[in-house]
Amino acid sequence: MSRAIGMIEFKTVSAGITAADQMVKTAEVELLEAQTVCPGKYIALIAGDLSAVRAAVDRAAQTRPDELIDTFVLGNPDESIFPAIYGSSQIEGVKALGVLETYDASSIIVAADIAAKTAIVKLIELRIAKGMCGKSYMLITGEVAACEAAIAKAKASVGDKGMFLDSSVIARPDPQLCKHIV
Repeated sequence: MSRAIGMIEFKTVSAGITAADQMVKTAEVELLEAQTVCPGKYIALIAGDLSAVRAAVDRAAQTRPDELIDTFVLGNPDESIFPAIYGSSQIEGVKALGVLETYDASSIIVAADIAAKTAIVKLIELRIAKGMCGKSYMLITGEVAACEAAIAKAKASVGDKGMFLDSSVIARPDPQLCKHIV
């Protein structure tokens, strides 16, 4: 049995709450987050064994399919995802800064997992649609080449769904900027 996370993203709050309820009633999963995000969308993030998470997400997706935006299930997610989501990553010495922005909430977590597994980078932050009109972004750091490779791979995965908005890699970002980001 593998540890996994899964997420649902719905256009409406009522559909999202209904689907989140179905997730926790379908399988033995832990509800990590369930909340409204801009612009009035609803997300729910769960964790548990891979088969339980997959069953719960599949059931939730069937609850209100017309309001469903997206879902994902990640088996063995990179451990740095959780501190990045909750803004508790401890980062020092930013050599390069990678930024990737998406149109939705769920694709940014998948992109972050891909980036973290592509190259030796550290996730700084995952901003998931809060105060951003439904958009999301991730910040990573590492060597310039590692950030470029990680952002390129994450960009390709997000682009496959049409959710890619923008990205950049900044070599040696100014300490004044880092002070506000890290």
